[in-house]
Amino acid sequence: MLSNPFLFAMLRILPARLASWTGGWLSAHVARPRMKLRDARARTNLALLRPDLSQAERETLLTRRWENMGRTLAELANIDRLVSPAHVSVRDEAGYRAVLDMPGPMIFLTTHVGNWDLMAAHLKAATDRPPLGVYDPPADEKVAAQLKRARKSYMGEAITGSGGAARAILRHLAKDRAMLYILIDERRDQQVWFPRLGRDLPPSGNLDFTLRLARKAGARLTPFYLARTSGPHFDLHWHPPIDPATTDDTDIMTALDAFLGRACIDHADDWLALHDMDLTQPGHQPSSGQSSSDM
Repeated sequence: MLSNPFLFAMLRILPARLASWTGGWLSAHVARPRMKLRDARARTNLALLRPDLSQAERETLLTRRWENMGRTLAELANIDRLVSPAHVSVRDEAGYRAVLDMPGPMIFLTTHVGNWDLMAAHLKAATDRPPLGVYDPPADEKVAAQLKRARKSYMGEAITGSGGAARAILRHLAKDRAMLYILIDERRDQQVWFPRLGRDLPPSGNLDFTLRLARKAGARLTPFYLARTSGPHFDLHWHPPIDPATTDDTDIMTALDAFLGRACIDHADDWLALHDMDLTQPGHQPSSGQSSSDM
């Protein structure tokens, strides 16, 4: 959808609910049959992550996941229309507002669950903190350009994880009550390194980068995510801020696994990485099957 400017424009014209449904239908009925390798990989990974489900239950979940992935892409054309209480319900909103009003810099961590672009847009609209987003652009230049144009309208300032990014981010976090938005389940070498899924993995990639940034900038870490409830409707879940000044990396990792890691499993029908990783690789099989009841 991102590589087709005409389709993207049409999705913008449609009402947000209809655009979301259209994206879901196209993904499940057009994209899925053409992406057999990704579909098979998602099926294998899901069997390892959710051995508690029957084969029929997993197939139902996978079909719903393809629909949800299409919805997420289609919703990119209408993010500004979805940033409202009609589409995003905040769990313990009073507590969330209190967190947003805390002093000092803050780093908001999330994963590719639900609609991560809407998450960024909602965060920007909910607070007066100076925002900065970090993302890795797609390899396809046309898709990357379209994505950059779309995100500029609602994310504000954003930076790619290229050379010099750390210095620019540290300068940003030195601003009064600055905030950073970053996804920590990026895929590398056909694998995810967070969540750990019971694997013995040290912090790496975006997570390691974030931990080092937080300590240098004196920034609190606030994990949060959006869970899709139905169509273009979501619940915002958040975790109390974690202060790296008083919490070591081991305890931070445990807290992130328990909150964001569990979200990836509980909402596997809306987790992007499910078809982009290979949990059959040596050293990467989930420990004892990390189903939602195990985490």
